[in-house]
Amino acid sequence: MLSLFTDFSNILKIFAVMLAAYLLGSLNIAIIVTKIFTGKDIRTMGSGNGGFTNVMRSVGTTAGIITFVGDFLKCVISVLIGGFVMKTLNTEIFNSKELWGYGEYLAGMCCFLGHIFPVYFKFKGGKGVVTVAALTAVINFPVFLVGLIIFSIVFLCTKIISISSIISAFGILGATYLITYFHNYKQLGEVSFEYVIAVTVLTFIICATVIIKHKSNIQRLLKGEEKKLEIKKKSN
Repeated sequence: MLSLFTDFSNILKIFAVMLAAYLLGSLNIAIIVTKIFTGKDIRTMGSGNGGFTNVMRSVGTTAGIITFVGDFLKCVISVLIGGFVMKTLNTEIFNSKELWGYGEYLAGMCCFLGHIFPVYFKFKGGKGVVTVAALTAVINFPVFLVGLIIFSIVFLCTKIISISSIISAFGILGATYLITYFHNYKQLGEVSFEYVIAVTVLTFIICATVIIKHKSNIQRLLKGEEKKLEIKKKSN
């Protein structure tokens, strides 16, 4: 592992990936879109969260869709950059498949952190649900499908975004380990067991952060006070 950092160009590339992904993540689309549509700060409206659900409720469907697409794309771009750059590292420790994967996860996590703690908006952003969806869609599409199916089933039953997001986070964590272990490691043999553990730990950190960010939602759920999604049809 240490030999990975003996080449100064490797260090620069890793730092560049982390910084670029964080800065892209810090482009909080919910704040930008709401400002354009209403002239207001989404963090002073509705639930106070800088995410697409609050935009849907407080601003309208069009603004919500734009926010969703923007948040999704910024993570996709970050993850792809991470994979391409990390694959060029000068090291014999990891194979190209693992380097690509580590680059994607590193960039995805930094974009995720940027979304939650955006440097452009006083480190107060969203909860990262869409960012996690984008990350899994690019890195491991079967995992994304598992999360999407779980989210859809829970949402259809409850009409509550928060509980759907929380439960799907658990599903994404379990699917990441199972699919990476049985498919990528056991069946294809394209990654090491250490890689399986590493990406599972990274996914745990990301999913745990999503759940923690839903602390206030969990409190309202326990009290039976969490609101169902009601979309505002017209912008103010």
